[in-house]
Formats: sequence, structure tokens, C-alpha cells
Amino acid sequence: MKTEEDYSNKSDIELIQLSIEDPEYFGIVMSRYQEKLFWYVKRISYFSNEDIEDILQEVLTSAYRNLNEFDEETKFSSWIYRVTHNQVIDAIRKSKRQNENSYDELSEHDTQFFLSASVDLEEKILSDDCLKRARTAIKNLPMKYRDVMVLRFLEEKTYEEIMDILKKPKGSVATLVSRGRESLKKELKKLKIDCL
Repeated sequence: MKTEEDYSNKSDIELIQLSIEDPEYFGIVMSRYQEKLFWYVKRISYFSNEDIEDILQEVLTSAYRNLNEFDEETKFSSWIYRVTHNQVIDAIRKSKRQNENSYDELSEHDTQFFLSASVDLEEKILSDDCLKRARTAIKNLPMKYRDVMVLRFLEEKTYEEIMDILKKPKGSVATLVSRGRESLKKELKKLKIDCL
């Protein structure tokens, strides 16, 4: 059985090429992204941990099935995030519960980082009550802004990576980030979150 340690010196692309002959290699490359993708889905959706595991299983299956569509000119990380993003959107559409509890389990650290990164609130400490209200503000963002803000500020993706993941031009990504910041500021003001 192949393990990550045995192939830690191999790049994602090398493992993808080996995956064509042996699916175990694909499992190795996916193990590099498992935790990151879990938190990405958690941050942009309302799904339980069990549902996220199911979604990630679908991502694994779908990605392997469509491996021939992977363009080696693109980073594998951007491609797998795009596959994951599409699976989440499909799951949201199927469940028709888009507005329920999107950020209930957003960690205190994530909320503080998200707010400081997107509203320039470094050096501020949030009280428990304020954190709860801030999560509500983030949850209230439209999905198109929530998604791009999570990718940019929590996943720390570059504009180019976000372009690859969302299949949008750079100008559109920049606009979504800018509008997402403004929407978040308005939500914070509407919820009277001034404890920052």
C-alpha cells in the first residue's frame, strides 16, 4: 500500500500522471487536500460534518472520473477546488436550504481573521456576543460574495487561483471581492456590530 510519506517528494502533477495507471496515486494526492477542502466546504456551506464527508467523497469520485479534463497548465489545487465548489453548489441546489445556518460552525479564529482581512479590523478582539453576530453577518452575504471572500481571505487564494476555481475573469473576481467587502460592512452596520 502506497502512503503519502513514500511519495512526499513527488509533485501533484507527477502523482496525477501516475494515477492514470494506478488509482492509489490519486488517493495520495487527494490526501494532501482532504483537510483543506473539508474546511473550504465548511466555510461556504451549511452542511454537517457528515454531509461534508459525503460531498468530499463525491469530489474524489468526480475528480478521478474527469482526470482527463485536468489541464496541466493549471494548478491541481485550483482544479480540485473548482471540482469541490461545483459539488457544493450541486448539493445546495439539491437540498434547497441555501439560507440555513451557513456559518454556525465558523470558528472564532476564522471569524476574527475573516473580519480583520476584509474590513481592516486588525488589533480588535471580538466578544462572544459579537462573534455570534459577526457569523450572522457573514452568513447573510449572498453566496457569490461569501464564496469569493472565503477563497480570498480564509483560503488565501490568489486572484489567479480564484479565477481558475470560479471560472471568472480577473476583473469579475476583483469586483466580487470589493462588493463582498462592502456587503459585509453593511451587514455589520445593519446588525449594529460595533464591538469590534
